[in-house]
Amino acid sequence: MPSSPPSPTPARNRLLHTSHGTHLDAFGAPEWGLLAMIATIWGTSFVFMAVGLEAFEPGLITLARVGLGAAALALVPVARRTRIAREDLPRVALLGVLWMGIPLLLFPVAQQWIDSSVAGMVNGAMPLTTAAWSALLLRRLPGRTQAIGLLVGFVGIVAISLPELPVGATRTGTAQTALGTGLVFAAIVLYGLSANLAVPLQQRYGSLPVLLRAQLAALVVIAPFGIAAIGPSRWDPVAALAMLPLGLLGTGLAFVLMATLVGRVGGPRGSVAVYFVPVVAIAAGVAFRGEQVHPLALVGTALVLAGAWITARREHLPPAPLGRG
Repeated sequence: MPSSPPSPTPARNRLLHTSHGTHLDAFGAPEWGLLAMIATIWGTSFVFMAVGLEAFEPGLITLARVGLGAAALALVPVARRTRIAREDLPRVALLGVLWMGIPLLLFPVAQQWIDSSVAGMVNGAMPLTTAAWSALLLRRLPGRTQAIGLLVGFVGIVAISLPELPVGATRTGTAQTALGTGLVFAAIVLYGLSANLAVPLQQRYGSLPVLLRAQLAALVVIAPFGIAAIGPSRWDPVAALAMLPLGLLGTGLAFVLMATLVGRVGGPRGSVAVYFVPVVAIAAGVAFRGEQVHPLALVGTALVLAGAWITARREHLPPAPLGRG
């Protein structure tokens, strides 16, 4: 039986609902290990996406990455054989549409008009959108310690990203960059909701069966856009190779790891992994592309680490619900 407080019975029957994590204590080695792997994989995904955009249209990139992710999960017997109750299938399908179907279409479209640093900064807001959705669905505000950690981490994300924003004669302040930023923010709002919806499903069935069926549902939404994008795209072996880690790791493995993490520690605490994504992206740029790091980014990195440590401490649930339970 899970050690977290049980959700009210009516919540189990709602399409949109979440639950607390089963691990309320401070993060241990398993939680930090999951967090590190998620941040590493997603932190390098923007690079592979940029390589793919040199030859492929956004819809084709999304189709390739979700198709490869679903194919990888389908190779695991437990993902195929675990039965999901009929009443939960609509929730799994909705999870696929909201977590992968729509956002993974929005990101490559947005990156045609904005730099990856801008996308990374907006992406860093996911823990806050996750906490907001959690408060709404659970009718309970996050604990004070976790709220402080989330805010400190977000300030760190802003500090990391500000020096990387395009200025001067670059593409700043245009209608296209405004649209691109808005698309990424819309994706992050859906990510925050999805991180909460994944919690009870993961606790009930495990990550692999849920994510396989969710990605198959996402493919239904993505397929028309991907097929339409084949004509305008051109074949390029380097872009095609970039789809392998983007799909097998960034979509297949990382989403399973993220579902496992939020199932253990809850949506708001689990989403702190996203705070490390821009940190990994900066480190990769320095190591492989010789990029310079602004001193403000180093300050931001320290704030991210501090925010993550604060958020990862033992969770004390507030005694009073937010509104009616």
